This record gives sequence, C-alpha cells and structure tokens, in this order.
Amino acid sequence: MGLFDIVNRAGLLDPRRVPALATATARWGPTVAAPYAASALATPGGLALIDDHGDVTFADLDRWSSRLAGGLHRLGVQRGDHLGVACRNHRDFVELTVAAAKAGIGVVYLNTSSAAPQLADVMAREQITALAIDAALLNLIELDGFDRPVIVADRHTNEPLDARVHTLESVRDQRGLRLPLRASLPIPPVLLTSGTTGTPKGARRSNKLDPNAATGMLDRIPFRHDDVTAITSPLFHAWGLAQMILASTLGSTVALTTTFDAEATLAQIQREQVTVLAVVPAILQRLLASPALDDTNLSSLRIVASSGSALPVPVVEEWLDRVGPNLYNLYGSTEVGQASLATPDDLMAASATAGRVLAGSTVAILDSNGEELPAGEVGRIFVGNGAQFEQYTGGGGKEVIDGLMSSGDVGFMDDRGLLFVTGRADDMIVSGGENVFPQEIEDLLLSHPAINDVAVVGVEDDRLGQRLAVYAVKAPGARLSAAATKKFVAENLARHKTPRDVHFVDEIPRTATGKIRRNQLV
Repeated sequence: MGLFDIVNRAGLLDPRRVPALATATARWGPTVAAPYAASALATPGGLALIDDHGDVTFADLDRWSSRLAGGLHRLGVQRGDHLGVACRNHRDFVELTVAAAKAGIGVVYLNTSSAAPQLADVMAREQITALAIDAALLNLIELDGFDRPVIVADRHTNEPLDARVHTLESVRDQRGLRLPLRASLPIPPVLLTSGTTGTPKGARRSNKLDPNAATGMLDRIPFRHDDVTAITSPLFHAWGLAQMILASTLGSTVALTTTFDAEATLAQIQREQVTVLAVVPAILQRLLASPALDDTNLSSLRIVASSGSALPVPVVEEWLDRVGPNLYNLYGSTEVGQASLATPDDLMAASATAGRVLAGSTVAILDSNGEELPAGEVGRIFVGNGAQFEQYTGGGGKEVIDGLMSSGDVGFMDDRGLLFVTGRADDMIVSGGENVFPQEIEDLLLSHPAINDVAVVGVEDDRLGQRLAVYAVKAPGARLSAAATKKFVAENLARHKTPRDVHFVDEIPRTATGKIRRNQLV
C-alpha cells in the first residue's frame, strides 16, 4: 500500500484536519500539544478521552491544558525544567502531558508501582523541578523533606491537604500574571526502564522524527481516525504512551481506566464499542482467565495490539481461537524503539513469531564477534531505526555495532523473514553446561490447563552450576503436583530443560508492563 493510501485510510487527509493540524503545529511546534489542539479546531465536540470519571472533549482538553501550562509557569516550573508525573491512566495524565508540551517543560514519567525509596532515588537522579502525583499515591512522598512543588492529581474528595501541596485544579485556575505561551521544539521525555533487577534507569528518547516508522506501523496495523482505543497498559510506559500519542495524531478517542480490572475492561469494550485494545501480555492472560470473556460482545474489536514483554505462545493460540484473528504483536523496547510486528496472519502461521521487520527499522542477528548470522541461527538481536533512545540519564547506553543497538535479547530470523525471540540474554540459565532460556519452558507450562501463570529461574547448584526452578500459579480449583509438573516438561522438552524444583505460589511478581521480576523469586 502506498503512502497516500495509508494516510488516507487512517483519516489523516480529512479536509477539516489538514488545515487544523497546520495551524496547531504553527502555534505549538512539533509537540504532542499540536495534534490535540488540531482536534479542538477540527472537531471541538469530539471525544478526546473516556475515563472512570466521564467524557472529555478535545475542546475541553485544549482549554484546560493551556490554563494548566500557564499555572505551571506561575508555580515556578519554567521552560526547560522537568516535571515528574506519577499518575495512573486517567484524564489528568493526558492533561499534564499536553500542558507540559505547551509550557516547554520536559516530563519524567514515573512508575506508579514504585516503592517510596525507589521513587525518591529516581526523582533525585532526574532532578525534577516539581512533582505531579495521584492523590492515592501521595503517601509515597516524605513531604517534610521534599522542597519542590507537589501537584495532586486524580483527587475526588474534599478532605484537606497539606499546605505544601496544590491540587491540579488550583494550579490550573490560579490567578496572577499570565505569561504568553510560545511554541517550542519538543523536549525529549524521560521514560523509565522496567527495573526488573533494581532501580529503573531513565531513558531519554530522541526528538528525531521518523516518518517511515509511523507509516510502517499504520501500514501493518489498520488504525483509523474513528477508532476508540482502550489503553490498558500504563501510560507512563513507552507502549501505552505511544498508543496515546498515535490516537492524538489520528484524532481518535482514548478510553482509560485508572487501574486494570479484567471484568471492567471487558464491560468497557462492549459499552463503548472499543475498536482497538492496547495491552501487555499479562493483561491478555487475565482477560482469557476471566469468566466474563465468553459472555462479552467483542465484535467491535478490530485490533488487539500487544507489546511490552514476551507474548507466550499458549496465549496467542488461545486468543486467536476464542476471540478471533485480531491480535498484533509489536517487538521493541524503550531503548531500541520498534523493531518488528506480527500480524494476525503471521501469528496464525507461526504463533511464536515476533513478526516481520517494520519499515524504517533494521534488525540483524549477530554472533559474539558482531558478525551477522544466517537464517535459522540463534544470536544477539540488534536493531536500528530513527526512534531509539539517546542514552540513560545516569550515563551509559546499550551496545552499538555498525549503527545497530543491542536489544538485550537473543533469537533468530527464519527464511521467510519472520523474527523469533528466544529469550533475554540476561535470563539465560547455564545448567550442566547446557544453555537454557526460560521462555520455552514457560510457554510449555502455560499450555497446561492447571497452570495460570509461571516463571522459570536458575538456582545455584554445586554440581550443575545452576538448576531449573519453576514457580507456578495454579488455575482455581486445579490439582497438580510437583512430580506431575516435572513429568509434563520431561515428556515435551529435552532432558536438560526439566526443572529440578517446583514451587506453587499465589502470584508471579511482575513489573507494570508484565515482565517477570525473576530476582524476587530466587
């Protein structure tokens, strides 16, 4: 499909939107504020978002964010400063993001599941000037020793607040000198890595625009301007934020819930006639496990877009079988950007695939010497595109060879051009001299009807170096023994992949994007 056909199908050539986008970009520069302002001009009564508290039109969001941008300046947050945002998925997150762009302020997106010490470490490292935080998370801040302005978001009570904090509404509505807002180049946002092994690193994304990447995504996934996109993955993560920005570019509606609940999400899909569902794999697992799934009308769903962590093969197969061929799997990371995409056709042909390389990206499989490997051979995955991060804010970066950046994963490309990711290089377990990647064993165990969730880790062993240990969550009412679990693996995989230990647990510790925190299991 040609470029004209791609953008026309997406609705970007709408005669109302083209001049509105030109006007908005002239006003706000090439920032995230521009597409929202364009929608306010083209379709002021259109729904920008739906959240737990109701509907917000584009006109309302544009007006509120402009007032909030001025309020941030009056609060002492100036152009070039950094605003920390610790908010869950709701309207205030979106308004703060747009307001910061209008004010020329950078944003550091903070993980809302962080513990207080971890959050304090990140805020100190990123040198934030002010913090916007949900009322429900305010207890994570030691106000006595915190000398920067605090803005409380998502507050729905009249209980008195500490005198040192401000409500978002009061910042938006405060009186005083109204300095003119002026267009600026976008300040790269700081996104946090998953932090599976410690305090998350800050990854500063580039300002470089890559039209090929955007059109490549639109070519492979048929997003449209009239979509209703339910974003269940955290907006503070690269995948959730990218879906929000994509929806704003198209002028479509975003549907949010502050915290994920499988039954509530299914009800929202049916009630709001959601056409696009943005998820991480752990959310797909919870939706498939919900008793409400088979009773929910999902006929409006055209696209279920998954990213953020490995998509287990049994989850792919069950979703395609029970819901239908609407699943897309994007492979990439906060650091390397987008690499490949598996369409429903790709997944039906090879359920384990991460898909084909996207336009605008390059993927190479390299050996330990940096030489490219032929199809079928497993090696390190390196990615190149125009959307990669610049460096970690604390210094350092990822390994780069000939302009391609390490993803930290290993895998192979087959002779059809399909990419397969076999695991994280850091997760590799060396047991008795054999290299074992947990993902293959986890995929197998997830196919067992008695297992709802699972993680495989390496445990130190005097004889083997490391032995394999399984941590499994049983399905409700299921009966399964450790011996039966080992036998199931032994009957389906090589002998050296059979676990020595099996532990049944209530929950697998995961990050907000669904990645397993393996260090908490050992």
